[in-house]
Amino acid sequence: MNYLIWTHVAYGIAAVMLTAVLARTLFRHGALFLESVFEDNARMANAVNRLLVTGFYMLNLGYALLLFRSNEAETTLQATEVLVTKLGVLLLSLGIIHFVNMAVFWKIRRASDARNFTPAMPSVRMPPPPAPTAVKV
Repeated sequence: MNYLIWTHVAYGIAAVMLTAVLARTLFRHGALFLESVFEDNARMANAVNRLLVTGFYMLNLGYALLLFRSNEAETTLQATEVLVTKLGVLLLSLGIIHFVNMAVFWKIRRASDARNFTPAMPSVRMPPPPAPTAVKV
C-alpha cells in the first residue's frame, strides 16, 4: 500500500494553513509598521501591505508546490518521515522569507527616518571663545 496519497493530502492542507496564518499575521502587524512609514499617505501604506502579502502568498505556495514531489513510502513510518521533512523544509523557508521581509521593512523604515530627520535646536547658548592675545617677545 502506498501511503504517499495521505501524506500529500496532509502536507497540502498543512502548507496552505501555515501560509494563510502567517500571511494574516504579517498583514495585520505589517499594517501598523507601514502606517508609521507612510504616515502622510494611509492609502499607500495599505497598498504596499497588500502587495507584500500577495507576494508572500505567491512565493510560499509556489515553493510548497515544488516540495510536493516525493519518492515511494511503503510504510507509515516512511510516509510520516516524508511529511515531517517536507513541513520542516517549508517552515525553514518561511522563516527565511520572513526575515528577508523584516530586513526590507527595516530598510524602508531607516530611509523614512532619514527623510524625516530634523536637527534639534541647541538648548544651551555658548559664549564665543575669547579673542587670541598677542604674545610679547
